[in-house]
Amino acid sequence: MVDIQSISITLAALSFIVAATYYIMTLRNQQKNQELALKAQQLQLETRQAQLFMQIFSRQYEVEQRRNIHLLNNLEYKDLDDFLEKYGPETNPDTYFRITSLATYFEGVGVLVKRNLVDPSMVDDLMSGRIIESWESTAPWILEHRERSGDYEALEHFEYLYTVIKSIQDKQRTEAGLPTRTT
Repeated sequence: MVDIQSISITLAALSFIVAATYYIMTLRNQQKNQELALKAQQLQLETRQAQLFMQIFSRQYEVEQRRNIHLLNNLEYKDLDDFLEKYGPETNPDTYFRITSLATYFEGVGVLVKRNLVDPSMVDDLMSGRIIESWESTAPWILEHRERSGDYEALEHFEYLYTVIKSIQDKQRTEAGLPTRTT
């Protein structure tokens, strides 16, 4: 015959085991839910980054932007004075504003890359040539303008973007056994 005390001890032990099992299962479910929530947040962030990048990328294929890129990459000048004489805001306002519009567009992309809002490898995959050519075409007058004016931050994010994209390009070319481009 089993006494009441043994039964109550057994029931208490079983109750404890059931409660502990329930607690462990609840913790595991919470952990899984947190992991799913983090994955959902990451997916949402990646989707937003992709949408933002596609807005940036699609702007490049607007007719006016393509004209600006062509213009920028075909500038001919010796120095800042020659640049301003040919393309300055007083002598050639339409060209000047088209050039500065494109430069500030790349400045904005540079800010987004620097703040990790857009993945630099996506920018490299779809825009690297235009960025590299555009910076190399404008760098002489931008750098001289910085020196003369003391505005050392002028188009700094465009330069940052160029540096990041150029390093990605150089790494890819080195890995492929190709020579890197020189400035």
